[in-house]
Amino acid sequence: MGNTYKDSGVNIEAGEAAVNSIKEKIKSTFSPNVLSGIGHFGAFYDASFKDSKKPVLVSSTDGVGTKLKVAYALGIHHTVGQDIVNHCVDDILTSGAKPLFFLDYIGTGVLSPDVIEGIIDGMVTACRENDCSLVGGEMAEMPGIYQDQEYDISGTIVGLVERDKIINGSSIKAGQQMLALRSTGLHTNGYSLARKVLFDKYKPTDHIKEFGKSVGEELLTVHKSYLHPVQALLKKVTISGISHITGGGIIGNTNRIFAEGLDYEIFWDKVPSLPIFDLIQKTGNVSDEEMRKVFNLGIGMIMILNEEDVDTAQKVLKEAGEDSLIIGKTVEV
Repeated sequence: MGNTYKDSGVNIEAGEAAVNSIKEKIKSTFSPNVLSGIGHFGAFYDASFKDSKKPVLVSSTDGVGTKLKVAYALGIHHTVGQDIVNHCVDDILTSGAKPLFFLDYIGTGVLSPDVIEGIIDGMVTACRENDCSLVGGEMAEMPGIYQDQEYDISGTIVGLVERDKIINGSSIKAGQQMLALRSTGLHTNGYSLARKVLFDKYKPTDHIKEFGKSVGEELLTVHKSYLHPVQALLKKVTISGISHITGGGIIGNTNRIFAEGLDYEIFWDKVPSLPIFDLIQKTGNVSDEEMRKVFNLGIGMIMILNEEDVDTAQKVLKEAGEDSLIIGKTVEV
């Protein structure tokens, strides 16, 4: 008997089983704009937006990075599925955009339907929470590229903002306030350093008293979506710029929305301290400078607005369940 695709490590039947197990879950995210089902070569989305005058599509793509190594170690896969969606939602939210639809890519060494279903479960959960349709994706089984029981995921999102409502930092001026929203932890950045520091001392399953859970479970805390509170805020006040705090920390990401001639001052004593960052810094003897460069340090998003709007903004955010704080101000160079 000759060689088969399965002999080389690719199991077509397992792939089909994985797709069949997630079809109905994916369909549960569809909005009326989704015209196609699962299985076509491309997804169809009706772009006739009845309430939009000058719609602008905003897109972004990203991955979860080495946070996946923690997921492998604990056998927990739904949280990284949520991470990839929420991260992408927050990226386009910086322009004021609402998500429309999301597509995923999963590459793996050996395709396990249970693992794939876990990842997709997380994506479905996040898409439903963000009013976003999961319209399609790709699963690729590639033995020799990925180690057994390991995988990589990435996602692409497309959203919508009105042309005259685009937020791009161009209206930032000196004398404005920097209003921050708290993160839930590392989100999806800094895991190479965090793993190196923490897993030299702890096993992923080691219980940490300050967390009330294992160190691995704490590291898998879901990347937070800020869509609903920020969209509520945009209805009440004008925001000049939004920074999503990812790799590069507060400074590295906030620099991206500032034009020449303007700068800002961060009140580092106002930046909250989370136990996970304290543990990383203490365990690894990591300097303040390096911590600020790598991690979000408890801040997931920063919005720049006029000082007279701060009280209203904080009230709106509190009603939306968000505890906000002023952590800086804009200044002239």
